Amino acid sequence: MSDLLLADANKRLEKALKYVAISEDAIEHLKFPQASLSVSIPVRMDDGSLKIFQGYRVRYNDTRGPTKGGIRYHPNVSMDEVQSLAFWMTFKCAVVNLPFGGAKGGITLNPKALSRMELERLSRGYVDAIADFIGPDIDIPAPDVYTNPMIMGWMMDQYSIIQRKITPAVVTGKPLSMGGSLGRDTATATGAFFAIETIMSKLDRLPQETTVAVQGFGNAGAVVAELLSQAGYKVVAVSDSQGAIYAKQGLDIPSIRQYKLSSRGMKAVYCQDTVCNSVEHESISNEELLALDVDVLVPAALENQITEANVNDIKAKLIFEVANGPITSAADKILEEKGISVFPDILVNAGGVTVSYFEWVQNRSGLYWTLEDVNQRLRQKIVEETNKIWKIAQELSISMRTAAYVHALNRLGEAINAKGTRDYYINGKTY
Repeated sequence: MSDLLLADANKRLEKALKYVAISEDAIEHLKFPQASLSVSIPVRMDDGSLKIFQGYRVRYNDTRGPTKGGIRYHPNVSMDEVQSLAFWMTFKCAVVNLPFGGAKGGITLNPKALSRMELERLSRGYVDAIADFIGPDIDIPAPDVYTNPMIMGWMMDQYSIIQRKITPAVVTGKPLSMGGSLGRDTATATGAFFAIETIMSKLDRLPQETTVAVQGFGNAGAVVAELLSQAGYKVVAVSDSQGAIYAKQGLDIPSIRQYKLSSRGMKAVYCQDTVCNSVEHESISNEELLALDVDVLVPAALENQITEANVNDIKAKLIFEVANGPITSAADKILEEKGISVFPDILVNAGGVTVSYFEWVQNRSGLYWTLEDVNQRLRQKIVEETNKIWKIAQELSISMRTAAYVHALNRLGEAINAKGTRDYYINGKTY
């Protein structure tokens, strides 16, 4: 992970500033994280030894409301990464017009090397360390890479113990039995699917004539692959951290998901007899998947997957970013020059934070919605904002990424200006 990840993220901001009229105060506010916390988390391991883990939480900007963002458990977690992800969350919340600012958190570790009891002690210890930094009206964590509803449940429970009252709205992505929302576990993928469908209809692309490769077969990537497959798209390749599989005629995504869940592996021959299908396939690398000659590429893994080193290998015509920051700014420029359209993470994967907002609202009101209601509200939000960003891109002749940042900047600038700016105090200008 480059130490310049936040600086790279800021380059997208600088490009969009050419197309907005916001105050210098607003620009200064958005260049730097508002608050960054680094903590050491002591954990008693199962063998009796003590191990210290490094944890982080960043609140990037709370102008539009309490900050919101996931917590990831990964060996590459660093302060720079967490700050960058919090930056993206700030713009993502503004893109879909949620009353939130952006935040992110993480712990540097390999979660697969810990037992479940060690993970619980770690998760509760993390909340002990950051309890004064979070809260339903301050900062609301959520799941991210290698965190899940159970971990969110531990965190909510630990915060409630500290506060000496039940506080379900402190985190989202919890188990349903603890105040979670229906549809939250698949929200990122469902929102991405709604965004893809909206864009493809504008491009007059038929699903049955469209080939798709999905990099990343975790919660988001696997679900979006299945939704696309169900809609008639030909998903020809998928991958996880161990490698990828490719079948020119298309893959049986539901069966791959079943095998993955049952065996923690990924193959195209999934189970016995006639329950699942056997599909002839070939094993390829993640790098080869990115370079496949497909219509649509869906990066749904980690940051910086498409860089200057491999951007010229990309053959897909359309890229939908389900992962956060999978394309560097330098690679972005080259893709644009090649005529490859990129649909940005701050729009495409905003379904997760949108349904997290729905969960927060339900927790605070005590009224819980049906899955149909959640998905209907999610579809309305994603389609509405996708259409607005598409219109900005067409009117200004700019990329969808720049248009999304323009859209977010206008909302963020308006909120920051409402608190008073240099022009207000010096020239009497109001907003």
